[in-house]
Formats: sequence, C-alpha cells, structure tokens
Amino acid sequence: MIDNEYLDSKAWPFVEARELLKKRQKLLEKKGYALFQTGYGPSGLPHIGTFGEVCRTTMVIQAFKKISDIPTKLFTFSDDMDGLRKVPENISNKEVLEKNLHKPLTSVPDPFGKFNSFGEHNNEMLKSFLDQFGFSYEFKSSTVLYKSGVFDETLKLILSNYDKIMNIILPTLGPERRKSYSPFLPICPETGHVLEVAILEKNIASHEIVYESNGKKFSTPITGGNCKLQWKVDWAMRWHALEVDFEMYGKDLIPSAELSYEICKVLGHKPPSGFYYELFLDEKGEKISKSKGNGISIEDWLKYASPESLALYMYQNPQRAKKLYPQVIPKAVDEYLSFLDKFSEQPMKEQLGNPVWHVHDGNPPQEKNVITFGVLLNLVSASNADNEEVLWKFIKNFKSDVNRTEHPILEKLIKNAISYFNDHVKIHKKYRSANELEKKALLELTQEIQKMPEGLSPEEMQTIVFTVGKNYYAKEELRNWFKAIYEVVFGDEQGPRMGSFICFFGKQETIDLINNSLNRK
Repeated sequence: MIDNEYLDSKAWPFVEARELLKKRQKLLEKKGYALFQTGYGPSGLPHIGTFGEVCRTTMVIQAFKKISDIPTKLFTFSDDMDGLRKVPENISNKEVLEKNLHKPLTSVPDPFGKFNSFGEHNNEMLKSFLDQFGFSYEFKSSTVLYKSGVFDETLKLILSNYDKIMNIILPTLGPERRKSYSPFLPICPETGHVLEVAILEKNIASHEIVYESNGKKFSTPITGGNCKLQWKVDWAMRWHALEVDFEMYGKDLIPSAELSYEICKVLGHKPPSGFYYELFLDEKGEKISKSKGNGISIEDWLKYASPESLALYMYQNPQRAKKLYPQVIPKAVDEYLSFLDKFSEQPMKEQLGNPVWHVHDGNPPQEKNVITFGVLLNLVSASNADNEEVLWKFIKNFKSDVNRTEHPILEKLIKNAISYFNDHVKIHKKYRSANELEKKALLELTQEIQKMPEGLSPEEMQTIVFTVGKNYYAKEELRNWFKAIYEVVFGDEQGPRMGSFICFFGKQETIDLINNSLNRK
C-alpha cells in the first residue's frame, strides 16, 4: 500500500513522479516499465552538468518507485555519432582533432591514445564517473544503435513523414539555412564527414536519399548507420524508437524540446514527460561549457567535498540558475550536514522535503555532526594545520568522547578542509591592522575569554562575544564588530561563528591568536 505522505509530498521529484504516472499510467502498464532517459553530447569531456542531469533524474526515479510498482529503467544516451564541429579548448593533442573535424565522434582518433576513438574515450569517462557515484543505468551509444539497425524502422517512418517534419522545422530557420536543411545527415563515403546538405531526391520504397557533395551525386540508404539525424529530429526519433517516458533538459533547450514533441506526435508516439532545469554558471556568470572547461569539474568537487554534498547542490532549486565554482562548496557542505542532523528528528512529511532523503533514497546515514566545514576551515587557518592529527586534537578539546571510527563523514571532512584551505583560502587571505576602537574591543574580548568558566556552550560563548561588541558598536553596527574580527584575526571578510570557534580552538589559543593579530606588522 502506498503511503499518503508520498502522494502529498511537495518535493519536486515527487511532483514530477506523480505527474508522470498521471499522464502515462496506462502506457506504462501496457509496456511493463517506465523508461527514463538522459542525454550526453561527447564532443567534450563529461562535466558536472552531465552528472546533474543523471543525479536529478535518479531522484525522480526514486520518488516514482515509492508511488508505483511499475519497474523503471534509466538509459544514459550518448550522441556519439554526431560530427565533431570544433576542437574543445581543454583538450591536449588538438592537432589530432583538427585533422578529423566533421567526422562522427566515434570515427575521430582518441587524442589521449587510450581508446579507439575520441567518442569512446569520452563515453568511458562518462561511465567512470557515473559508476563512481553508484548510479543504476544502461549506457546507450548512438553509433551502436544506428549501425545495428535499432533505429531503422523509425528512420523509415521519418522518411515517410519527411514533408510534415520539414514543415515543423523550416519556419524556425533563417532563409539561408532553409536551403540546405534536411532531417537526414548522410555520412560521406569519401571523406567520412557528417554532411549537412539538402536532399535532392528521396525514395520511400527503397529507403534511400540522393544528395550532392563536392559536385558529385550520391545515393545512400538512410538505414544501417549510413545517415544520422539532425539532433532535434534525432531527439524525437529516440523518444519514439526507445519509447522514452521521461527526460530532463536544460532551459536553453526548451524551444528544441517543443519542436521534438511535435515531431514525436507526427511519428504517432506520445512525447515523454519533460522537466527543464536552469543552467549552471561559472564565477563570471557564464554558462558552463564542455568545450571551454569552465566552472568546476567533478574531480575538483570531490577533492574538497563529499559526493553527497554535490548531490544536495543538484537537488536544491533545479529551476533556478546557480553558480558552480569552488567558493560555493563550503556552504553546500554545511547545508548537507545541517539537513542530515535534522533528518532523524523530523516527521515523515518533513523528511520527504529534506534534501538528504533524495540524496540517500530515504536512508541517510545516522552520524551526528560535530563541527561545521566553515569552522574546520578556520581551524586550519588559525593553526596552520597541514595534517589531520592537529585538527582531531582541537575537536577532542571540545568533545573528548569523539570516536574517530564512528565518524567517517567527519574523517573525510577534515581531509577536504585541508585541501580546500590550501588551494582556495590561503592564497586569498588579506589581513589588515586594527584601528584604535577595534584594538580596544579585541583586547577586551581576550579578557572576557580569559574569564570564561569551563563548560560553557558555544552559544554562551557567542553571547559573550556579542556583549563585548555592544560595548563599542551601536546595535545596528554590530555586523562591523564581527567584520573586524574576521578581517584582523582571520584575514577574510567572512569567518566562523566565534562561540563554536573558541570551543574547538581553545580559550588560550584564541587569546594568543588575537594578540598575535594585533601585533602583526
């Protein structure tokens, strides 16, 4: 029996799962399963946006399984028969690619020298990092499916409906593009290039097309991998041939999706349920691109944070544009830890709205948070710690009963904090000297820390820090007090919650840190 909490949850994966079931239940029951699909264009190395699409689709699948007994499948489709249009900026041995422009990606030699082709290399990179995150999926290669004949019947159907499809696409194109546009892209038998040429003749009975290239006429079958499709038509063809029920896509592809929906209807197939997500941006606000290699890579994120924190970042506000660069990581990590802490105390309705339910498929770890990533970074900074043992010492100062073996999340967090500090915090530190008012306030703070009795909680210590600030700053200017602490003592515009920091770093150590900051030349 399905729990009503699942049917009422406002978490977006449940909203999408219910919508899918509502629209396609009879189709799904007849077919015997629900097919979810994600797409990947292997013209560049896989990037974090590709991960995001698989991660978010998996979250919808998890929700779907809670509201239906219909089995599910996930196809991760690689459009690896597409022609290489340009050389990615972040690739070595570019001359290998430059010599093979316009050929299918699976016919372009691998510039890394590891696989049979550039397309295969990028496909393997994709599968490798999806496997690293434990996703359950079936990989599908465009080249394999075209050449093996899986798409042949749908290709014939497209040829039969050629004029109807052209009537859908042509109004969206400029005058010049209309002259050469065709849904079919033949593979030239002489150059091996994927050609964008007008079709001169079409023979529906023999499933052949005639086109001209370099002054010569060619006749070729549309089946068996001799042609591929322009991608908007290819998208619709895939939905029909594979019977796709759900697919996500970036906001920039909404117009393309609308065209593909219309083509899918022409082919006699109900288009899949769709869900658009906003784009990821780099620190400059520019769209993350496979070819540019801007933004942050999967490898970078995992150097500094857990895969779970990345999944949480993907879960939150998928239809809002978000920046993806190293400086977003600490906040993402601490939000993950905060949501994890709350989960066990929440009723089921609230748990379903808690991102960690979706990150962990309803079964998050039970480990309680001991320290935030932000405070850890400041401990590394204040102590110049370059090894984990120093940080464990500070943690045990505050919480002596912490057992390392019972805190695998914290163990990894400490390693991450050292790496992140060294790569992204240390180089940006800019200490400034305190003015006379700030000196007086900081000296008074050292005196109050000295007086603190043993056993004070972080909240009680924080109140004392606030009280000192009130002696020197008006209520509406108290933020300047903390800004002064951060800039003078930590060399940053932002810093830790001071009560928590003092608890972990130690009272005398904090006093020494402040005094050293005041004496810094």
